[in-house]
Amino acid sequence: MNRLTSLILTVAVSAIPQICPASELLKSPNGKIAVSLDSDASASWFLSIEYKDNDGKTYHVFRNIRLGIRRSDTSFDNGLKLSSTGRRRKVTTDYMAVHGKRKHCTNKANEVTVSFTNPEQKDMNVTVRAYNDGICFRYEFDDTASDSMKVIDELTAYEIDASTDRWMQRFVTSYEGDFPHQKDVIDQGEWGYPALFRFDGSSCWALISEADIDRTYCATKLSNTASADSYKLTLPAPTDGNSVGDVNPTISLPWKSPWRTVIIGGLDDIVASTLIDDVSRPCTLESTDWIQPGIASWIYWAYNHGTKDYPTACRYVDLAEDMGWPYMLFDWEWDAMGNGGNIRDAAAYARSKGIKPLIWLNSGGKHNRVGATPRDLLITHESRMKTFKELKEMGIYGIKVDFFESDKQDMMCYYLDILEDAARFELMVNFHGSTVPRGWTRTYPHLMSMEAVYGAEQYNNAPRMTEIAPRLNATLPFTRNVIGPMDYTPTAFTNSQHPHLTTYAHELALPVVFESGIQHMADRPEGFAQLPEEAKKFLRNLPAAWDDTSLLDGYPGESVLMRRDKGDTIYVAGINGTDKPMKLASRMKLKKGHKYQITTICDGDAADKLKISSAEFNGQVEADCLPKGGFVAVIVPCKK
Repeated sequence: MNRLTSLILTVAVSAIPQICPASELLKSPNGKIAVSLDSDASASWFLSIEYKDNDGKTYHVFRNIRLGIRRSDTSFDNGLKLSSTGRRRKVTTDYMAVHGKRKHCTNKANEVTVSFTNPEQKDMNVTVRAYNDGICFRYEFDDTASDSMKVIDELTAYEIDASTDRWMQRFVTSYEGDFPHQKDVIDQGEWGYPALFRFDGSSCWALISEADIDRTYCATKLSNTASADSYKLTLPAPTDGNSVGDVNPTISLPWKSPWRTVIIGGLDDIVASTLIDDVSRPCTLESTDWIQPGIASWIYWAYNHGTKDYPTACRYVDLAEDMGWPYMLFDWEWDAMGNGGNIRDAAAYARSKGIKPLIWLNSGGKHNRVGATPRDLLITHESRMKTFKELKEMGIYGIKVDFFESDKQDMMCYYLDILEDAARFELMVNFHGSTVPRGWTRTYPHLMSMEAVYGAEQYNNAPRMTEIAPRLNATLPFTRNVIGPMDYTPTAFTNSQHPHLTTYAHELALPVVFESGIQHMADRPEGFAQLPEEAKKFLRNLPAAWDDTSLLDGYPGESVLMRRDKGDTIYVAGINGTDKPMKLASRMKLKKGHKYQITTICDGDAADKLKISSAEFNGQVEADCLPKGGFVAVIVPCKK
């Protein structure tokens, strides 16, 4: 890379686009993140990022980020001429989220657009934003064309030093996999978002993902098959989705790509960030009052075929009623329900108990090999409208849609079709066997959760979850759950087909450590019935949407100490992902002049024992955790 020819993104001092001196930078409003633009001898162009930590030390985030796109009619690769640098603009985001890690979301950025001309005299713009918690950029074509065209390849690539720590998930279309730590020996292959990096053993971290996917493009993944230290954006494989759908997205000009996002900072900045939603389109719904986050009882974990049996299904309705949870999910095989009642009877029973029923559907279609019924009900607009009308008449409040198996453009359109038609009937949506969140929960807040995680249902499938769950649970808050709601289906005290090794307190902490707009509790009724009253009280009062979220301490794969606020109540939860005992502790500052009470539920003297204590809060939260253990604490103002 020729630094002598580098151009630094900066403020244009007039309305006339101009090239700025190499000494100037495009910086985030807080001055911690700086972005520059460089080229090499072949006239390919790259972004580079510098991050300054709280101690004033500067880190280079990635060696560079390569830019470029190849269309079916032309290519923006080598031989690009920088034609102009636009005026720098301020961007302010401020909105209220219906659910998620924070109710009031605000963010600020500085933005600039640079324009390139290729040897065929075609133009490409790249708009870059530097936020306080990261950067994002996207490609734009402003010209018009009478015919549509294909994107043949996207050349975006993140080049990374070999010494960088990495936590990445091998790509599968369901995004259900592990995030092992890679250090020294670096694996090559295809990787799903998000991807977490730590630079030079420092306090500088970065999380790569993408946001604001719409109907005009596919979702992408990362690949370092050509070079271990270069992660290139890669289009879906031809075989994805049962080989249905075109790999190469069709675009019409003018056109804008999704945002390529990098959250940057300390681990606390990564966890707290709402950048994926911040850069996505605002909510499209006129009314959101009907969207109600909450907890659901869930039958499948303990009884894979439980929804077929009317009495068993009713037991889970009773569980939701007893625990004060608003929802119960009728999972697959509800259309085969018998032994005293059918799905209409079960839904009516739930409504009679004040419980809102949710229901499972197979996404169906040729993209899907799974024969489980009901399937093919959502493929067309007409069939969706008919199905949603019937479900609404039954009193169904939300749908869980499974088995998408593809990130191609046609599947992006299908996701959005379901969301838009479900909103017409005020049905909340949970996508399973799905892609990861890419900002849709801001645009369509009735999207309550998405699976895309190696979650608790994996205890049904193989002993691997038993082995990796403690470490994985302590990794997901830094990776998958950062970018959006995650339907892990937590909290089990009894065992499924394969046992869990985590302690009761670890399991109790998970619905605070993990965020999901609908939090499906995995265990059977007797698993919750055996708990001491204080633990049941904790689960009865637990929110599924938060006013604020902050990481107090932790490290991927080792531990997590999370704070989440709801009203005047503070929830703190910690988990130990290791095989050794661990003390988790943090000092907290609350409102001066106020007294608070803290109730702590932590590991007892065995994995299936809980120790409960209450005291006036002195500013210190701490607990001694068993191996694979954890704790929860609830802090409330003292009554006057």
